[in-house]
Amino acid sequence: MIILQNLTYIHPNKDLLFDNIDLTVNDKDKIALIGNNGSGKSTLIKIIAGIVPPSAGLLNTSSKPYYIPQIFGQFNEHTIAQALQIEDKLNALWKILKGDVSDSNFATLNDDWTIEERSYTALAHWGLQGLDLNQHMSTLSGGQKTQVFLAEMMIHQPDIILMDEPSNHLDSSGRSLLYDFIQSCASTLVVISHDRKLLNMLETVIELSSKGLSAYGGNYDFYKEQKLSERQALDHDLKSKEKELRKAKETEREALERQQRADARGKKKQEKAGLPRISMNTLKNKAENSTAKTKGVHAEKTGMLSQELHDLRKELPEADKIKFGFDNSSLHKGKILCSVKEINHNYDQNFLWKEALSFQITSGERLVVKGLNGKGKTTLIKIILGKIKPLIGTIYKADCKTVYIDQEYSIIDNDLNVYEQAQTFNTASLQEHEIKIRLNRFLFTKDDWGKSCSVLSGGEKMRLMLCCLIISSQVPDIIVLDEPTNNLDIQNVEIMTAAINEYEGTLIVVSHDEYFLKQIGAEREIELK
Repeated sequence: MIILQNLTYIHPNKDLLFDNIDLTVNDKDKIALIGNNGSGKSTLIKIIAGIVPPSAGLLNTSSKPYYIPQIFGQFNEHTIAQALQIEDKLNALWKILKGDVSDSNFATLNDDWTIEERSYTALAHWGLQGLDLNQHMSTLSGGQKTQVFLAEMMIHQPDIILMDEPSNHLDSSGRSLLYDFIQSCASTLVVISHDRKLLNMLETVIELSSKGLSAYGGNYDFYKEQKLSERQALDHDLKSKEKELRKAKETEREALERQQRADARGKKKQEKAGLPRISMNTLKNKAENSTAKTKGVHAEKTGMLSQELHDLRKELPEADKIKFGFDNSSLHKGKILCSVKEINHNYDQNFLWKEALSFQITSGERLVVKGLNGKGKTTLIKIILGKIKPLIGTIYKADCKTVYIDQEYSIIDNDLNVYEQAQTFNTASLQEHEIKIRLNRFLFTKDDWGKSCSVLSGGEKMRLMLCCLIISSQVPDIIVLDEPTNNLDIQNVEIMTAAINEYEGTLIVVSHDEYFLKQIGAEREIELK
């Protein structure tokens, strides 16, 4: 069980991340923790894991949680045995087998005679056959590092498991094993993820936002339905408030017009009556005061309604504020853009693919490149882009504009600020205010224009990249996306999905995210074996 009471966390720079949040997770619950980048999900899960202390509040767990982090660089100097937290037991076992039967070795081993066998069995289960327990973590890929920590769960079998983006670096085989584990696991689970297939396997979604924690009693699809209902209610409130404001302004206008007509009639009567100038001025002042009072009453009403409307609009999801406006590719549908015949490539004297590849890519289609890690997906993309030549076979590529977007968004220059980056794509000679209007459409306000691109999050870089493509006068004929959702939260995945679905050019995607591929309407796939 996990219990949080009045939990608060304040960054070392004094910024408040979350305040007085409460949460109870019962034994064997399977919880999805979601929220936008920067909302504090990773910090919260580290607090539960005991890695980061809260600024205030109480935390109680029924047992020590097991934590799988999102980033593994801090373990590069560890051996696999150290990462698995079995080094001491292994050393004790090996010493005993060599004849060192000291009490300390037996105490350390604690009768766990199968620890080495169980460790290799767990590694093999997660697709890591043949690894040496003394091998350093720095020699492993991102996916393999994740699999080491997943294997550790099988070895220690903890009661509480905390996972931060566990599927990020896994290929389709690794994800399949993870999904099986999630469904069969009897432990208490709290998972941060943007993998919506995984999120649909969890029983409860908890959203962390500026309002605190909100629980939704179902999986991700149920959560989306509830959010849609909330959004529809918000839309209804917005329309009602806009109507109320229009009515108030109309009433204000009519009242002022009546007042002005009454004042004009009064003035004519006064002039006909031949009143002295001093009396005329007194009556004029009274009329002006009456008009000012009328204006004040209505201004207060419209001002209050305007503020309420402003507050409601602030509750709109950020994704709904973005305007895309992609131009269409000038190429006709069905034009052959790339023709590949019997190509293959090699590393270390071995061909990458069991069989040579032959295929065509035509204008307007959506193609997925699939394959396990190490099967040459990125190599094939580089061949298609003309960055490397295949060892054998031929490739034809039509004259067309192609943009390659990797998961680090490398087309963003970290030495530039946001506005300067946007200007590098300004091939249409847009004026400064036009560039800034487009940046605003992608949620970059004037406070962001001078911000260095090097400090942007993955989601911010993705939005800036989309903005740059729209600023460019030449829409790309082909967009190549290499694991585009890996470093994004759900909100930014949905922003990217909406942009892609508005784009009518050719799309080539490398991704293991089946939910994302379904949403963008991927039509055909190349499976690398």
